[in-house]
Amino acid sequence: MEESGVKPKQASISSLGFTKGKAHWNLSPEQLANISVEAGQATITSTGALAINTGEFTGRSPKDKFTVRDALTKDAVWWNNFNIPFDAEKFEKLYHKVIAYLNGKEIYVRDMYACADDRYRMNLRVVTEYAWSNLFAYNMFLRPTEKELLEFNPEWLIVNAPGFSAHPEEDGTRQHNFSIIDFTRKIILTGGTGYTGEIKKGVFTALNFILPHQKNVFAMHCSANIGQDNDTAIFFGLSGTGKTTLSADPHRRLIGDDEHGWTEDHVIFNFEGGCYAKTIDLTEEKEPDIFKAIRKGALLENVCYKKNSNEVDFTDCSLTENTRVSYPINHINNIAVPSLGRNPKNIFFLTCDAYGVLPPISKLTPGQAAFHFISGYTAKVAGTEAGVTEPTMTFSACFGAPFMPLHPTRYAEMLSNKMRDAQVNVWMVNTGWSGGAYGTGKRMSLKYTRALIHAALNGELSKVIYENHEVFGIAMPTHCPEVPAEILNPKNTWADKEAYDQKAAFLADAFNKNFMKYASFANEEILAGAPHQKEHA
Repeated sequence: MEESGVKPKQASISSLGFTKGKAHWNLSPEQLANISVEAGQATITSTGALAINTGEFTGRSPKDKFTVRDALTKDAVWWNNFNIPFDAEKFEKLYHKVIAYLNGKEIYVRDMYACADDRYRMNLRVVTEYAWSNLFAYNMFLRPTEKELLEFNPEWLIVNAPGFSAHPEEDGTRQHNFSIIDFTRKIILTGGTGYTGEIKKGVFTALNFILPHQKNVFAMHCSANIGQDNDTAIFFGLSGTGKTTLSADPHRRLIGDDEHGWTEDHVIFNFEGGCYAKTIDLTEEKEPDIFKAIRKGALLENVCYKKNSNEVDFTDCSLTENTRVSYPINHINNIAVPSLGRNPKNIFFLTCDAYGVLPPISKLTPGQAAFHFISGYTAKVAGTEAGVTEPTMTFSACFGAPFMPLHPTRYAEMLSNKMRDAQVNVWMVNTGWSGGAYGTGKRMSLKYTRALIHAALNGELSKVIYENHEVFGIAMPTHCPEVPAEILNPKNTWADKEAYDQKAAFLADAFNKNFMKYASFANEEILAGAPHQKEHA
């Protein structure tokens, strides 16, 4: 086997079963970009970024994500429709088939690690079929120094083979693509899909099992930043709720935009070394940090160009609405170095409530926080076609259900305990509708949302009077600087108060029905955090 690049002293690709072909070790981003372009797999954009097409899959395939069921996982993993069990013997056979497929090809090997807190550092070795997949790994994970590379000893192996197709009847997969985690062998195996996010989320899923289950570290799908007084703020939220926008604050340093751990001694640390942002309808005015980060070294996925140019048209969703860019976190100017913070003081649950029921900001008790964390609610507008006015309700436990191998109540109880220990405030922020549901009301002003978050961060909301929401029981401030008092209680913004009561009861019922599948695992405090329905004549 021919090998090139910066290779650890004790490393041998032959130990993985490779006997022929060529292995490129730890190539630079520029080398990987050049190889991708020369292979006809990529183009260079007007800003110097690399642009590729991930092929058949332009997003994750959660129904094809599996976990090997064995002695380590059988009683620990919460088996369901996204934690899908996979037979250990079939995994072993499939792994060797993938290695045989890659044997003889030019492959790309990268050594990297996850977790910015060195106490929890997890060394990773990724073997990829394509150079651009290797560039993604370089961008997204933490990068060892050249000295560290020479002594590098991997704990986990990731094998990524987009060109390999599984045979479901023989291999035990659902279809030809797959992403499988084996916690005992410490291997993540992906094939049949070029979507790079499967690599990132495979590592995230692994950490979401290992850290809470074995290290007593709370794993979170969130962004985080640090203020001038070194206070850390955490932002949970599903897609479209404003997580990236609201955590990007010129007065606060970014720790990370997606995945973090919270230790027993209250250190918040980034799992990653980069950012993976959506780019659909991206403009410099709306998202200046992301826009400026798309330069040499960045990797754009499934974007299209403006006619007769290499300038990206971010409005073009003809390939997918899930257009993406990955880049090292140092492409953002205002960041924390290293990517960790202490003294967590505020947590924000961001929700886009298209029903116009939830207040623009509310303070939660530990029980309410656990209930809403388990629920992971947002609502998405169904579309912009004529006559479509009803939003689509979405619940995703822990604001990231597909990546959480343990039962949601396990994560929620950790959150409640850390709230008490750190004396942290938890706020729910509605970035959705006010004055009525979608179609009647209007979208919450970003200016007001920012003012409410800043007031929570600087302690101004600790000095005001609160009133409890009559259905959800959450505490609503009656005053906030630079925000009209009449919008703080959502019912006040509705012309038809009876219609508001009906919509609030409808949403509360949806919350409680969704929570039924978790109720038998929840303690009394969490159950008491649920909304209650009002009786109507």
